[in-house]
Amino acid sequence: MTRHAAHWIALGFGSGLSPVAPGTAGTLWAWAVWLLLSQWLDSTSLGVLLLTSTLVGWWACTLTARHLRSLDPSNIVWDEVVAFWLVLWVLMPAGWLAQLAAFALFRFFDAVKPGPVGWADRSFHGFGPRGGFGILADDFVAAFLTLLVMAAWKALF
Repeated sequence: MTRHAAHWIALGFGSGLSPVAPGTAGTLWAWAVWLLLSQWLDSTSLGVLLLTSTLVGWWACTLTARHLRSLDPSNIVWDEVVAFWLVLWVLMPAGWLAQLAAFALFRFFDAVKPGPVGWADRSFHGFGPRGGFGILADDFVAAFLTLLVMAAWKALF
């Protein structure tokens, strides 16, 4: 992790090194950091952070995957981080129950990879920028599906 700055980012500042469920650990880290940052940053600043983190994350995930010689190593969790930040950016302000539901839905879609999430996961594998994009893509689709379910739930109830 300490050999390159990209590794710190891609491994979610250490959360991806969790021996159990690194994707869940990365998502929990993302949630905590978002709640902390949202105390000081407005929605526009958080949106800029999200965009910047996605672009920097693309680079970091690409480089770290290449260094690890793996297409999508499970300890790279920056994809979970930025995708869950997207969920929270759209969802907030929301109560704890809604945030917990979004967390559970996001983890379900990311882990099970139903339909379009699985398609995105299979479609963009490779080394180089395409592979780095692929690491991020399925998580952004999982975020979209999470927001879709949350919006449907809100519309119905």
